[in-house]
Amino acid sequence: MKKLTVVMYHYVRDLKYSRYPNIKGLSTDLFLGQLGYFEKYYHFVSIEQVIEAIFSQKELPDHAVLLTFDDGYADHFNTVFPILKHKGIPAVFYPSAKAITEHTVLDVNKIHFILAATPERKIPQLLDEIKHQLILHTEEFNLLSFDDYYSQLAEANRFDSPDIIFIKRLLQVELDECLRQRITNHLFRQVIDVDEATFSRELYMSIDQLKLMANCGMHIGSHGYNHYWLGSLSEDQQRSEIQKSLDFLSLIWDGIDNWTICYPYGNYNSNTLSIIKEYNCKLGFTTSIGIATLSSDNISNLTLSRLDTNDFPKMEDSPTNKWYY
Repeated sequence: MKKLTVVMYHYVRDLKYSRYPNIKGLSTDLFLGQLGYFEKYYHFVSIEQVIEAIFSQKELPDHAVLLTFDDGYADHFNTVFPILKHKGIPAVFYPSAKAITEHTVLDVNKIHFILAATPERKIPQLLDEIKHQLILHTEEFNLLSFDDYYSQLAEANRFDSPDIIFIKRLLQVELDECLRQRITNHLFRQVIDVDEATFSRELYMSIDQLKLMANCGMHIGSHGYNHYWLGSLSEDQQRSEIQKSLDFLSLIWDGIDNWTICYPYGNYNSNTLSIIKEYNCKLGFTTSIGIATLSSDNISNLTLSRLDTNDFPKMEDSPTNKWYY
């Protein structure tokens, strides 16, 4: 079995000079520092090298590291790509298709920016507004009380407070999709007050930018079409999601023989695995925390672990940490 360190990134930008400096992202200088750390202790590999290590029994270098970037943000073209191209570092990008083709903003990103634009001292007011929205829609959607939802969902994780986790879980997965969208759109209009199509064009890459990156050796993979929790969908709905994401990839690649997937929210089930195996998917990446283990078992290679950028030092001269296996 072969070991692979897979690192997950989202926003990478000059946070201090951005319109939303409180977005939970990585500043450009810290990204450069982290690349220096990886250059010192690891060996960057491409997705093609990983696929060959599995299917052609080729060796990966010691301390192999693969960089992955989720959601298709303009940050990845404007900030990340020039740095990687200059340094000759390969990477993998997983854009969300609908946001790019239909110029919408993913609900998950609306929530990110609602939170980024809300000072900590105003989180109680945001919770009050969510409570008000739940009361307004209780009869139509047969809802529990705000306090019941809060007691079930408000549990801090390693990055967010209970209040933030509650808001994310409630609006990302707990409520009926129609109601989630209704409340999220209401809050987005109230807090952000920017036309959605305009915001989308600023936030995400274009197809032409993705084509350029692919032509320069970067791998563009599937991240679903609507950025749904795949495991919450029926088998037919999942098949539609995956097929539409492959149709999107065909706009970027001449062929998609070596396609890979990164599950939105890291969520999948046995149906997901059966479908992508049928479609000859080579690799699947989750949000399970750990070093990925490559094996001859194809299903295992469809559920590979990743680590977050925050799991590693951001300074070139930092000592190695526990993830330096």
